[in-house]
Amino acid sequence: MNIINRILIPVMLCMALVVPASAQIWSDTQKEQRWAEQIIDTLFDGETIWLEAGGHEFLGIDMEASEGNTGKAAIIMHGIGIHPNWEQVVRPLRVGLTEHGWHTLSIQMPILLNDADSFDYAPLLDEVAVRITAAIDYLMELGQRELVIIAHSMGATMTMRYTEDVPDTPVQGLVLIGMQGGSETVYDNARALRNVRIPVLDLYGSEDLPGVIDFTERKAGFANSNPGFRQIEVEGANHFFDGLEDELVETVSKWLEDKAL
Repeated sequence: MNIINRILIPVMLCMALVVPASAQIWSDTQKEQRWAEQIIDTLFDGETIWLEAGGHEFLGIDMEASEGNTGKAAIIMHGIGIHPNWEQVVRPLRVGLTEHGWHTLSIQMPILLNDADSFDYAPLLDEVAVRITAAIDYLMELGQRELVIIAHSMGATMTMRYTEDVPDTPVQGLVLIGMQGGSETVYDNARALRNVRIPVLDLYGSEDLPGVIDFTERKAGFANSNPGFRQIEVEGANHFFDGLEDELVETVSKWLEDKAL
């Protein structure tokens, strides 16, 4: 299937996830549009597409695996306030994983202005499930059947909300990078993670944010209820894996290869 630049994919959502076209969109859609224009003008790797969810069009960057259609795809979700081609964490993964047999789709998540903190994102969590569902439907139309979510920082928190909104998700694995917990988060990630039964990679750096480091011991206990849960610390990595992008891609790809999803 050929994908042209900026195609609009209508998405049929299951009844449990339908959001009326008149529903409140809390995301800063003007900022989303500015990001989209910047990406479309400068993108070198992949194709920009438009997806629809809840009556709102949002940007995705689609990139085929280097060896063609392998039936495996990763939905990549960025952190707070940024976009699906962010040079830290997001772009290295969405491009690098295609060399390891994975089709990637990096999607624009709901965002606010730069001065917003994580707690301001509480209303935006209601918009997460329909965006992920739109991405899943798009990838399944392309014939991708082995689906994973790879999410960084606020994207990991949004993924936790998604798992509670859609407990019967077709997604078969989660890679949660730099996920915070405790009083610093807008959502109870620990509660949500406790109920996840699919394979999970909890990935963080030894120099990560305090809210990530402090949460690691608590998360380690979830292996008792989910045998597919694994933690990996990358030595010397900060929250954005600056200078360790290759290690980030290799760590994620190896886990995806080793784990029977």
